[in-house]
Amino acid sequence: MSKRLAEVARKVGVSEATVSRVLNEKPGVSDATRQAVLTALDVLGYERPTKLRGERARLVGLVLPELQNPIFPAFAEIVGGALTQNGYTPLLCTQNAGGVTESDYVDLLLAQQVSGVIFLGGNYTQADAAHQHYERLRQVNLPTVLVNARVPELSFATVSTDDAAAAEQAVLHVHQLGHRKIGLLLGPEDHIPSRRKLESARRLLESLGAPLADELVVRGMYSLESGQAGASRLFAAGATAIVCASDPMALGAVRAARRAGLSVPGDVSIVGFDDSALMSCTEPPLTTVRQPIESMGRAVIALLLAQIAGTAQPSDELLFEPELVLRASTGPLPL
Repeated sequence: MSKRLAEVARKVGVSEATVSRVLNEKPGVSDATRQAVLTALDVLGYERPTKLRGERARLVGLVLPELQNPIFPAFAEIVGGALTQNGYTPLLCTQNAGGVTESDYVDLLLAQQVSGVIFLGGNYTQADAAHQHYERLRQVNLPTVLVNARVPELSFATVSTDDAAAAEQAVLHVHQLGHRKIGLLLGPEDHIPSRRKLESARRLLESLGAPLADELVVRGMYSLESGQAGASRLFAAGATAIVCASDPMALGAVRAARRAGLSVPGDVSIVGFDDSALMSCTEPPLTTVRQPIESMGRAVIALLLAQIAGTAQPSDELLFEPELVLRASTGPLPL
């Protein structure tokens, strides 16, 4: 406490006694000084005493891991529009490598007294990532909704696409086309959605009598470049079809096929995940598993508003059924 008093006093240019009077709601302090002390608390990252927090602003943080993958801006557009229709202003928080971290954004949003936070992907999807900042949200009981599968320890309200069903649809599709050497291009090993996809694919292929070989599972980041590098390894291992964990990875796989002199879908088949914008306009148009982002977005808003209104507690994970969208990047195994 004494360290906090000293820091705030130096920031405002008043005595520690004055800061103490403000924090304890004692008389003898001007309104201007009182407001300056409270602002300094926010700037320095200290929690205001509960009785001095006042009503929360009608702001909701939207925390995104990136903007390069088109699925995240698409989600943000749907959720942000729905927030605006309900009288809330979205604050877009995008992480960059080496820049502001998810933990930094949590501090910022708490200082802004936001009404809630929506995470559209983040550390909660990775078992080995830092999770301590989520505890700060729980401590202040801030309405929070997560989009995408989370680690089991974090019991926040969660809205996810059923990753197991998505993998099953994609793998079964290429298996029915005659492919038996089916490669999986996934995210990092500790990534919960990728774990679910892998477990589902293994079970299905085992039941079909075509067990998944270890060399046909490659992990990478969710980018075109990572997809190209991973697909090259899978082609070298003999894969004739690749199921990818994102559309950018799938586009990278198409590029890798062309660099290897392979035709898509004449020689190899590629399946994406998300059905991002313009995937019907690629060459060839991409077969992919569609996330139902509009219905998921409505569920996110409903969960958040119920928490804000105090009519609901954070709930279990809601799983939404994906849809396989057939286009021209998959075809029969060549004879």
